[in-house]
Amino acid sequence: MTHPLIPPILELASPIAAELGLEVVAAVFQTNQSPPVLRVDVRNLQADTSLDDCERMSRVLEAALDTSGLLPDAYVLEISSPGVSRSLTSDREFISFKGFPVLVTTTEPYSGHATWTGRLVRRDEEAVRLNLKGRTVSIPRHLVSQVQLVDGVDE
Repeated sequence: MTHPLIPPILELASPIAAELGLEVVAAVFQTNQSPPVLRVDVRNLQADTSLDDCERMSRVLEAALDTSGLLPDAYVLEISSPGVSRSLTSDREFISFKGFPVLVTTTEPYSGHATWTGRLVRRDEEAVRLNLKGRTVSIPRHLVSQVQLVDGVDE
């Protein structure tokens, strides 16, 4: 269950992140700790998220939170990266994430779909190949605009 302060915190944090070239991915307020911990995950929209990105977001968001009055009591602010970039681009990533659920977005519809969700089989010179419920689908590589890891695929 989401803490009731998360929506107004996201409303405050999202435009700040955008000004810094970042995106707020998630926020959690852990009130079972003393002092409570507000953790905000951010992602750099242009490159891998760096420690510098987290530090810049921390400084600006902390000042905004302090003046907003949303959190009048003591708290700890943690800014972090959500982890592995969710976009696959390199050959190494396509090999490492074989079998993982992915979302493939195409520049134009292919076989009636502009997005495909399935388990990654492989990427080769011709296509990105997905397993869709036991059936392999080959999406021409020149049509693929993005391949992203996703949380799950219905089996």
